[in-house]
Amino acid sequence: MTQTAIESKTSKEMDLNPSPAPCPNRTLSADLQSLAEHCKDRPTSIDEVVQVLHGRGYRLLVVLLCLPFLTPVSLPGLSTPIGLIITIIGLRLALGQKPHLPPWAMNKRLPARIFPKILRASSRIVAAFERFSKPRLRSFYQRTSFQRLGGALIALCGLKLMLPMPIPMSNFFPGVSAALLAAGSFEEDGLVFVAGLVTFAASLAYFGLLAYGGVAAFGEIWQRL
Repeated sequence: MTQTAIESKTSKEMDLNPSPAPCPNRTLSADLQSLAEHCKDRPTSIDEVVQVLHGRGYRLLVVLLCLPFLTPVSLPGLSTPIGLIITIIGLRLALGQKPHLPPWAMNKRLPARIFPKILRASSRIVAAFERFSKPRLRSFYQRTSFQRLGGALIALCGLKLMLPMPIPMSNFFPGVSAALLAAGSFEEDGLVFVAGLVTFAASLAYFGLLAYGGVAAFGEIWQRL
């Protein structure tokens, strides 16, 4: 089979199973539910998710990627690559640059076994935001300094997620913090941004306790040797 024939075949296969396009007359939660149905039987790339979120920003992508970590159980095999993607987005937000991801990240495939469940859960969460979130404390979104601070904290949360620590709650605190810092922008809800700051402080305290406990345990072992 020639290269041209192969490319034609691939193109036809993609046309038979295209990514669902965002509909301007539908809510974001409905688009996420549609994407969940679309990818329920196959892995989904980050690029496909970004296409559905077109015009809604990478902050929502941060929220989606954080959802698997909103449990007490650590996910070290999944947290490292996703943490790196969140770090890249956060750094670009902190530098005041338009977020975008390199090709390797856009081609990263999310497993069909769990990602549709994440999308359905995120659809319900976003629907709740659509109903109850409203513009409050908008100074957090009208000042560039606060937006860059939020991006820097999201990047730090991504770095924490990258740490391969099979310790309960080690993914939970940075995941919640990054999700809240990003989600507040949906309706310019400053209260959500403040909640993100509080959970970030809690994550610092938790990791500080882990570090202190690790140093103390190492010292105890060293003395016994």
